[in-house]
Amino acid sequence: MSEQKPVQWASKLGFVMAAAGSAIGLGAIWKFPYVAGTNGGGAFFLIFVMFTVLLGCPLLIGEFIFGRRSQTNAIDAYKKAAPRTAWFLTGWVGVAACFLVLSFYSVIGGWILLYLLKTALGSLSGLSQAQYGSLFASVIQNPVQTLLAQLIFMALTVMVVARGVQKGIERVSAIMMPILFILFILLVLRSVTLENSIEGISFLLVPHFSDLTSESVLFALGQAFFTLTLGVSVMVTYSSYLPKTQNLPRSAGSIVLMNIVVTLLAGLAIFPAVFSFGMQPNEGPTLLFTVLPAVFDQLPFGTLFFIGFLVAFLFAALTSAFSMVEIIVATIGKGDESKRKKLSWTSGLLIFLFGIPSCLSFGVLGGVQIFDKTFFDVVDFTVSNILMPLGALLLSIFIPLKIPKEELFAEMRNGSNVGKGFFYVWYYLLRFVVPLAIIIVFLNLIGIF
Repeated sequence: MSEQKPVQWASKLGFVMAAAGSAIGLGAIWKFPYVAGTNGGGAFFLIFVMFTVLLGCPLLIGEFIFGRRSQTNAIDAYKKAAPRTAWFLTGWVGVAACFLVLSFYSVIGGWILLYLLKTALGSLSGLSQAQYGSLFASVIQNPVQTLLAQLIFMALTVMVVARGVQKGIERVSAIMMPILFILFILLVLRSVTLENSIEGISFLLVPHFSDLTSESVLFALGQAFFTLTLGVSVMVTYSSYLPKTQNLPRSAGSIVLMNIVVTLLAGLAIFPAVFSFGMQPNEGPTLLFTVLPAVFDQLPFGTLFFIGFLVAFLFAALTSAFSMVEIIVATIGKGDESKRKKLSWTSGLLIFLFGIPSCLSFGVLGGVQIFDKTFFDVVDFTVSNILMPLGALLLSIFIPLKIPKEELFAEMRNGSNVGKGFFYVWYYLLRFVVPLAIIIVFLNLIGIF
């Protein structure tokens, strides 16, 4: 039997687009606008950028170094670096987190598909803002529609992952990501040219630190970590497909920059339009489904612009979903590409089945409470407040603890010409500052701090 060739990305740019697609998801487009809208706008955005650069980027570089050095799946990467220890369980934390994230993430992906269909059919035109709220409630409470839409979203995800890293994830991400940027630029140009849009631009870009609270700062710190898909070993898996010629610090910097730019574009597409029509940005998680349709409905060619926004939203959700299925397939398949299709469809089906209670949490299972939370909220809380920060913390401790400093420097130098000064700044940020920041976020998220 001939030895199977290792999976690799076809190009450096393809990897950056796929990894950026993983990072740029619901965190940047769905979560950021409503979190920023309720936590001070410009001041929140500024602190978010600062945390992303100083804390998120070092951890991202660490994941890249660890993944490429291992050249294997997340579980075996830990076993290789720390044999005969329990550190490999950190990889399983990431796999479990990805499974759980996608089980409720796919629910929101289904909502996007439903809104795309309803917008295309003209069902979202000519309503009052109150009616948009009622429409959203009726959509998410319909079990047949939402389950079917969730299933379609998962099928779209699996079809891409099943085709492989190069022919599936890389090729599709390389198409979707540029389109996402183009759509957002068009949306921003329309939004900032609206009458009275300057108020929304000022809200996002002019920091008023008096609007900040200690909780807002912690939200910004959490957003910086989790919007880059850190702590769930996705980036460890993606970087394991890299050749030694890839410049890891530059790749990480490109992904961080793209994530910040898309977050900025999302804010500039939303806040100027919201303020222009006298609405409020503090609507919360339903902002994109209740306020934005009302805003776009008042614009010339508003339906077309809202479809563009939903397509960009869908692309961001899908490219993130690809990475979550990929880590499961890579872990279970252990590099055997002959099992990829079967494992992709099996994983997708199991994620969908586990996600059914989350999907029904807004309708027939709305009255079922676990610790005063719906099933959707319990899964969201478990992943966002426990598994993701725990995974990020363990990873930030593991890399400098178990991999010798000289080996980390050598791996970072492969494909790049970074000096020891850059390396030591990165190393001490990762070893001391990042874990402390994650502990603070973690204690806050579980209500201790």
